[in-house]
Amino acid sequence: MSGPGDPATSVSAEALMALGRRALRPSGALAERPGVAPTRKRGQGHEIREIRPFADGDDPRHLDAAATARSGAPQVRSFHEDRERTVLLVADFRRPMLWGTRGRLRSVAAAEALALAGWQAVLGAGAAGAVALTDAGLLAERPRPRDAGMARVAGLLARAHALALETRAPVRALAPDLVRAARFAPRGAGIVLATGLDHPGPGLDAALAGLARRGPLRLLLVEDAFETAPPAAALPYLAEDGRVARARFGALPDARAARLAALRLPGLTAERLPTAQAS
Repeated sequence: MSGPGDPATSVSAEALMALGRRALRPSGALAERPGVAPTRKRGQGHEIREIRPFADGDDPRHLDAAATARSGAPQVRSFHEDRERTVLLVADFRRPMLWGTRGRLRSVAAAEALALAGWQAVLGAGAAGAVALTDAGLLAERPRPRDAGMARVAGLLARAHALALETRAPVRALAPDLVRAARFAPRGAGIVLATGLDHPGPGLDAALAGLARRGPLRLLLVEDAFETAPPAAALPYLAEDGRVARARFGALPDARAARLAALRLPGLTAERLPTAQAS
């Protein structure tokens, strides 16, 4: 039995912060992935996207004096490059993610992959935020730059995962919470969602499309070895009504592949994330 602090079953902020060392290639260049990495290596874009209220984490050098004077509150200029370098990480920590048969829990694999994506963004002079979906509700940190931003992300993912493991509430449907998560994504930011797409509820395609309209959406479909290579024999499982039933799971690999192939939404790229794969 794994105990508290087991890296296969728990998420620690310290471990997620340590992933920052692995977010760089040996040459020192950023590892590049759709929706996460910056489009330029250095420098600030000069085309203003919008003028908006100053938020925690914004660069004071981008304050707009005229807009601030007109509104009576600090206003900041947002550039195109700012948003291209920003990423919102969405972690599915609902009960269907809290299991694993080999290596890590699906939820742990999700947290580690998301943290790596966040590091790739902040090391490119960008910002990272996170939303964690749990059966107790959503926890969120809006995008902030630098190591301090990743510290907030790592802390949130660790707290949310611990909460998810303790929660005994009914499983929440995925789609409505994705709609709520979209509200935390700045327009044009990259979004990385790690989930198994379990218990989606009605409107999943619409919810994913809503996320993709905010900015490029990268979906990591987290898969345990049991889902990709299930045993041939019939196995016992606990049904929703509490009864122990038996079933064969040989159709799971084809079902997972079909689910991934069906994700053909504009602005969305999808890939499989095996739980046994190193972060």
